[in-house]
Amino acid sequence: MSARILVVDDQPLNVKLLEAKLTAEYYDVVTAADGVEALEKAADVRPDIILLDVMMPGMNGYEVCKRLKNDPELDHIPVVMVTALDASRDRIRGIEAGADDFLTKPINDVALFARVRSLLRMKLALDELRLRDNVSLQLGELGTSDKDDDGAVGRILVVENNPFDRKLIESELAEEYSLTSVTSSEDALAALIEPYQLIIVSVDLGEDDGLRVCSQIRSRDATRNTPLLMLIEEGDDHHLAKGLDLGVNDYLYKPLDKHELIARTRNQIRHHRYQERLRGTYHRTVSMAITDSLTGLYNRHYLDSHLAAVLDRSRTDGRPLAVAIIDIDFFKVVNDTHGHAAGDQVLRELAVRLEKSIRASDLVARLGGEEFIVVMSDTDMDTAQAITARLCRDVEAEPFAASLIDGGLAVTASIGVAVIDHRDKTPDDLVHRADVALYEAKHNGRNQVIAALG
Repeated sequence: MSARILVVDDQPLNVKLLEAKLTAEYYDVVTAADGVEALEKAADVRPDIILLDVMMPGMNGYEVCKRLKNDPELDHIPVVMVTALDASRDRIRGIEAGADDFLTKPINDVALFARVRSLLRMKLALDELRLRDNVSLQLGELGTSDKDDDGAVGRILVVENNPFDRKLIESELAEEYSLTSVTSSEDALAALIEPYQLIIVSVDLGEDDGLRVCSQIRSRDATRNTPLLMLIEEGDDHHLAKGLDLGVNDYLYKPLDKHELIARTRNQIRHHRYQERLRGTYHRTVSMAITDSLTGLYNRHYLDSHLAAVLDRSRTDGRPLAVAIIDIDFFKVVNDTHGHAAGDQVLRELAVRLEKSIRASDLVARLGGEEFIVVMSDTDMDTAQAITARLCRDVEAEPFAASLIDGGLAVTASIGVAVIDHRDKTPDDLVHRADVALYEAKHNGRNQVIAALG
């Protein structure tokens, strides 16, 4: 996943070293030599991540981080503090300033790239939510404020079989949060019947594997977006990298520092509540006149606003953008043979299958009739073709349920895919190229994907 990273350090050698490492991994690197330049560059280039040195003359990293997090245009950019300081009080000070993580000099490459990948995934999902929030504002709905708080007590699940660590966590967090503590993976998964604002998981669960618990939590729809705070032994870079790649949001080294535990817990719950408010705004907007009444998907009205925004963002950031148009094969035959009620059931079920198959950062809408569209941000042609080929298989794999029809209906779909290029001056240009590819898929025998390659 490509990204723009701002490296801030007053030492040219440090900047050159980080720039070389990141450039070798195909990241776009922008540099700044002090706090003032960092704030200017952040506002100008809007990086995806900021690697920020703490000890700088004039304005130190803590102050820079505070100013970034107090700017509503920049506060969503993840900040990783890079420092020679390794005391718990220094990390707590950074967390309270808004930092998302710390890397200690000399920087470990495994930890660096694992954290960058993790933060990029989270930022991509957050960017999508913020974009939808902005679309809501344009359509007359109220947007979301990061300052809002419903005052509800946060619920935390603690998965820790070490009695000393479990007792410390309970004693420090029980006064502010509602805690559920378990000691095994089996009990942890059983406890997920209840909703939580944070799940704290120890990597070492004796005979159980804490990372497998994290993986199972991330694979469930109900807990896919629940923050995970991993407890790990300091220096265990292998499990740290693996945990971050599995979707862990944050980590805390053992032996646990109670002040850092509290700070990281508050930080994760605050971020989670903000994202949940963004999702709540999104769902309220969906309930308005921007959804298709039959399928519950976005309609053409919302799609036009969303696609214009992502197209503009794609041009600005130089990132790929793909669209796919999906059309049910021989849908008129379904209506003429089995009635419009059966046809409506097929449309509703296809909508469900599409939403289950796409990524969190993608958007699916109904264009009208039996045509649907998927907008895939940060997606090149190879990835788009892989996604749509899977969609095509998923449609054909299982019969569609329809009342009064034993065994259901066999349904297939044709798909046309296009990726943004210099010819696309408007969203309609991109959609038109995908539509031409769809027509070719129909002409070539249906139940296939055709890409607009040239």
